[in-house]
Amino acid sequence: MIRTAALLAPLALLAACTQSPPAEPKVAAADAWCRPTAEGARAAGCYVTLTAATDDRLVSVESPAAARAEIHTMSMDGGIMRMSKLEDGLALPAGEAVSLKPGAEHLMLLEPVTALDEGTETTLTLTFEQAPPVTVAAAIRSAPHGAAH
Repeated sequence: MIRTAALLAPLALLAACTQSPPAEPKVAAADAWCRPTAEGARAAGCYVTLTAATDDRLVSVESPAAARAEIHTMSMDGGIMRMSKLEDGLALPAGEAVSLKPGAEHLMLLEPVTALDEGTETTLTLTFEQAPPVTVAAAIRSAPHGAAH
């Protein structure tokens, strides 16, 4: 019995070493873009698709293109579309792509410091509850045909 245990101990150690470690808290960002603005515009909408490796939450956004930025949602109230800040951020379920898009959850750049011109880009730094911040280049382009907001 002791001999069998001595033979199996290295196999048990090897099995313990080869088990997958828990997923690191990280978030992938894809297809980031912002709408162009005219000189003097007070806000601009930005969009991105986020996929978290583990359950996480987008808690803030910053951009050098604006004095401040917020995470927003859109809703219908009495036939009127309303926009409001998501005070608690946006939930990102593990492995599920969450698209911030026109007419739904999105990012708002408030008090832009310069016009966002079509064909240029700006950066967005996304901060999460658990994962390290992610900085993405967001193309400045017009909305796809039929997109709201």
